[in-house]
Amino acid sequence: MKPLSQTWPQDRAERYRARGYWQGETFPALLRARAADHPDRTALVWRDQRITYLELNDQARRFGAGLLDLGLTPGDRVLVQLGNTPDFFRAAFGLFAAGLIPVYALPAHRRTEVEHLLTRSEARAMIIPDKADGFDYRGLADELAGAVPTLRHVIVAGEAGPTHHAMIGIAADPARLPADPDPQAVAFSQISGGSTGLSKLIPRTHDDYIYSLRESARICGLGPESVYMAVLPVAHNFTMSSPGTFGAFYAGATVVLCPSPVPDAAFPLIAKEGVTITALVPPLALLWLDAAQKMQPDLSSLQVLQVGGAKFLPESARRVRPVLGCTLQQVFGMAEGLVNYTRLDDDEEVIVTTQGRPISPDDEILVLDDDGQPVPDGVPGHLLTRGPYTISAYHDEPAANARSFEDGYYRTGDIVARQPSGHLVVQGRAGDHINRAGEKISAEEVEDHLLAHPDVFDAVVVSIPDAHLGERICAFVKPRDGAAPRPLDIRKFMRARQIAAFKIPDEIRLIDSFGTTAVGKISRRHLRQQLRTEVLADEAKSTSETETT
Repeated sequence: MKPLSQTWPQDRAERYRARGYWQGETFPALLRARAADHPDRTALVWRDQRITYLELNDQARRFGAGLLDLGLTPGDRVLVQLGNTPDFFRAAFGLFAAGLIPVYALPAHRRTEVEHLLTRSEARAMIIPDKADGFDYRGLADELAGAVPTLRHVIVAGEAGPTHHAMIGIAADPARLPADPDPQAVAFSQISGGSTGLSKLIPRTHDDYIYSLRESARICGLGPESVYMAVLPVAHNFTMSSPGTFGAFYAGATVVLCPSPVPDAAFPLIAKEGVTITALVPPLALLWLDAAQKMQPDLSSLQVLQVGGAKFLPESARRVRPVLGCTLQQVFGMAEGLVNYTRLDDDEEVIVTTQGRPISPDDEILVLDDDGQPVPDGVPGHLLTRGPYTISAYHDEPAANARSFEDGYYRTGDIVARQPSGHLVVQGRAGDHINRAGEKISAEEVEDHLLAHPDVFDAVVVSIPDAHLGERICAFVKPRDGAAPRPLDIRKFMRARQIAAFKIPDEIRLIDSFGTTAVGKISRRHLRQQLRTEVLADEAKSTSETETT
C-alpha cells in the first residue's frame, strides 16, 4: 500500500507552529473535548432526531472500535459515500478514532468515479447507504467487490445484503481504540475537481485542516449558540470546513441537516431550528431569492448566507440583504487548501463585488501573467498560492504534481484580479475545467465518454457562462460518416456508462468538422477557446435580435 503523506518544508512548518496556526489538535480529540465540555448540547439535528455531543462521540467511538474488530487496521483507507444524515458523522469520527483514513466520495458518484477512487486509494472498505434518491448503492458495491482487489468489506447504513455488514451492528468497546494520531499525519483524503481526467486524492492532515476550520469558524462568527444548516452535500469541502459542519463542531454549535435544498424544505427548517448560518451555491441562492419574494417565509434567525462554489454575480449578490434580511458572505476556496471570505464587517460593495480575501496572514498569493510575471493589482492573472493549509502534492500523481506545484506553490487554475485590500475577484478558469453549479468537471473526461459512443468520431467540450449554473457544459460532436446520433441518444449512452449526472452535457451540438492548426493538428485548448467564443457570439447575436424585435 502506497503511503499517504503531506509535508511542508521545515522552515515553513516551524513558522506555522510558532504563529499558532498548527496547535497539535486532532479530530478524535476535537469531538472528545466537545463531548466532555458540553455533553448535553445538541450536536446534530436530522428529521426527528436530536443527537448530543456526548451521544455522537460515544456512537462514533464504538463504531470505530467495531471496524477494528472487522480486521481493519490503523492506516487503512475506507471510502465513505454517504449523504446528509447522522451516519456520515458517525462514520467519519469513528474512522478518525480508529486511526482509519476516510476517502470522501459524493453521493452523485457512480461506478466510474467510485471504482477509480477505491483503486487509487487502495481502500479496504466502503461505507454506503442502502438506497438514496432512487439509486441502490448495494448493487454498485457488489459489482465493485469483484473489480477492486483491495476491497474487503462493504458496510451499509440501512438494510444490508447477505454479503454486507450493517452499520448499525458494528460496535465494540472503545477501550481498544488506538492513541490519538500524530497531528501531522493524514486525517483523510478529499477529491479534486479533476482538471484532467478523473479526480485526484488530496491528503489533508489534522493540523492543517483543523487550522482552516478553526479560523473559518472565527471569521464567520460561530459560537456555541450558532446553528449551522447543511444544505449542500456534507462531503464537500465547502460544507465540511468553510466553516461547515466541522467548523460548527469546533465552535460547539448545532448542525442541522437539511433533507432537501429546495425552499419548501429549507425555509420551514430555518424557522423551526433558529438557523443562523447556511451555505449555498449560486444556482440555489437564486432559487431561494426568487422563492423568498413569493413565499415571505420567516427567516428572522438567519444572520449569514454564504455563497460559494462558483462566482456569484454582483447583480444577484445585491439582492441577498434586502430579500433575505441577512448578511451575504462570499466564499472562494478549493479542496487543495486556500479559502477566501468576505468578512462580515466588510463594506457592502466589497461583499457583493469580490470573492473575499484569504484566511491566513501566511497565505502567500501570486497573481501572474502567462509568462509567469507578477501583474499589478486590478489586472487579471493566474492564481498561485501556498500556506499553512494548502497542500504541496496530490497522492501518487507525479504528472499532475509536476503541472500543479512549483516551489511549494499550488497553481489553482483560476484567473483572479487582486484588489489593493487583498480581496480577490474571480474572473474564471485558466484551463479546460468546467465549474457547473460548484461541481468542477474535467472537459477531457467528458470528451472521453463521448468518444466511446460508436457513432461519435470526435468531440470537444467547452464551458459556457450560465446565469443559473455559473457555467454549463456544451459538447461539440462530430459524427462518424453516415451516422447522426441524436443528442438525446448520446445522453442516454453517457448515463449508461454510470457517471455522475452532473457530467452529462447540458447542450450537444452536432458539427461537420473541427478547425486545425497550420500543420494539420488540432490544438484542443485553442479549439475549446474558439468554439466557446462562437457560442457566446451566437448567444449575443440572438439576444440583440430579440431586443430589436
